[in-house]
Amino acid sequence: MCDPIPGRESVQGPVHVPVLLGPVLDYLDLRPGLVVVDGTVGAGGHAQHILERIQPGGRLIGLDRDPMMLAHARHALTQPDRYLLQASYAELARVLSGLGMTAIDRLLLDLGLSSDQLADASRGFSFDSNGPLDMRFDTSHGPTAADVINRLPEVELARILFEYGDERHSRRIARRIVAARPLRTAAALADLVRRAVPRPRGRQRIHPATRVFQALRIAVNDELDALRTLLHDQLPRVLRTGGRAVVISFHSLEDRIVKQAFRDRECWESLTRKPVVADEAEIRANPRSRSAKLRAAVSKGQQTT
Repeated sequence: MCDPIPGRESVQGPVHVPVLLGPVLDYLDLRPGLVVVDGTVGAGGHAQHILERIQPGGRLIGLDRDPMMLAHARHALTQPDRYLLQASYAELARVLSGLGMTAIDRLLLDLGLSSDQLADASRGFSFDSNGPLDMRFDTSHGPTAADVINRLPEVELARILFEYGDERHSRRIARRIVAARPLRTAAALADLVRRAVPRPRGRQRIHPATRVFQALRIAVNDELDALRTLLHDQLPRVLRTGGRAVVISFHSLEDRIVKQAFRDRECWESLTRKPVVADEAEIRANPRSRSAKLRAAVSKGQQTT
């Protein structure tokens, strides 16, 4: 997928470009007959190439919490040997049980936000969106980003911005948010943050609200706990010995969780001493890939603690 830097909203149909496609396929080491889970199938960018390489006899299980992205995936992936389900990768063991399966050979996670999600004005992921400030992957339940910023006490709001966004101006921004409540749109929140933080010297590569939007999205979707649950509980139960896991992250919080999990030598043989990143050609073609970090490991078949 891509990192959480906003795009424009005048897009129809899937626009997503899969990140680090070559390294993903190399580290997955695919062959016919394998059972592969794409835990964040999105619009099916990686999954299309995976399906081609595991035929004949292979099966792809694509999960996503976002029904809009699953609709894109169903349009892109028409082969019979694929299962597309609305579910979190943190529920992997339950999903497999429902399909009558107990084990898989490969897992891919691409933890970035899709260009298609950014392009949807009704979701509130993009800084210039005048639609509702939602940010939920599954819009059918749970608090929205607007609920978070308009209801939480200032201290708790500052904690979320600091812990999940590494935002050093978290207290100042939280204070400004509380004073301006209610805030209803992504554009209004982005403008408030832009006015609240000091302008950096020199050229600024990212929007000043990037860390705030990241923190709110993580909090709304409980993303870090889901990642920990998968790596420490679900995956060791279902990934066969010798099976491979490939994870692409887009910020330090996610990458730290993945790195620490794959350092458990009783459970994993790490294939990437340092994270794999996009080369200059890919960054030029897809600027959002500049934040992507890929880590891969082979299962030793040991349950983690």
